Amino acid sequence: MSNLISSKFLIREQYAEIIAAKLNQSKETLKKEFYVPNQIASCYLDDLLDKTDVKNIYKAFPQKQDMLQLNDWREYKYVGIQIDKYSPIISEIIYSFQHPKVVKVISEITGIKQLFPDEYLYAGGISLMDKGCFLNPHLDNSHDKDRDKYRVLNLLYYVTPNWRPEYGGNLELWDSGLKNQCRTIDYKFNRLVIMMTNKNSLHSVNKVNYQGQRCCVSNYYFSDQPVDTESYFHVTSFRGRPEQKLRDIILQGDAILRNGIRKVFKYGIKKSHYYRK
Repeated sequence: MSNLISSKFLIREQYAEIIAAKLNQSKETLKKEFYVPNQIASCYLDDLLDKTDVKNIYKAFPQKQDMLQLNDWREYKYVGIQIDKYSPIISEIIYSFQHPKVVKVISEITGIKQLFPDEYLYAGGISLMDKGCFLNPHLDNSHDKDRDKYRVLNLLYYVTPNWRPEYGGNLELWDSGLKNQCRTIDYKFNRLVIMMTNKNSLHSVNKVNYQGQRCCVSNYYFSDQPVDTESYFHVTSFRGRPEQKLRDIILQGDAILRNGIRKVFKYGIKKSHYYRK
């Protein structure tokens, strides 16, 4: 593909205009859904962009061999953060969610007044999951890459056409912890999910059992203040699923160890994943 964006593709300003308008149209409904009592604050909006445009975004996704594979007991997926290596349409859709008009309406929906999108895509960007991939229950890391701001929102945009819930790859929200049934938001083409992240927002993605590609565009918003009343810090902390007793013990120990390291070494001992412009 040419280094220039083809005229058939929308640029980020146009994407942002459409996204902001669609969110504004459903703002009052989304507000009510976001703050349903006794659950992780979340909502979703379907049919966000024109279907043809979303299919073009999907077609622009890199092959998994051109992405970073993460594969261990915690997770199995492919991520792309160094987006200048990919089709220009990828950066256009990612950064459209960081446009001030979109950030403003997301703030109005969630009630979080001061939001900062992350130009460095710390743990954001794009992800791909195919057969066998999964994300175990986890809390997202609490801060940005410099530990200056709190991560408060995840925006997950699903772009794979014709995906069915029975294929797996669905978002699971553990509203009442791992001892109780999770709530599922199905992966669906052209769906945007907005969810709060804090020290209680335990979530996962169930295993993909279909020989296809589950593609997601991810953005995280940050704030100077936590959404909770008190300060906290933790690295991305995984747990075992309810039936994974041994794995749960190991992953809890792993989280304690990595959390301790990060408290001593601000940037950890491994190279963190963010967009190096």
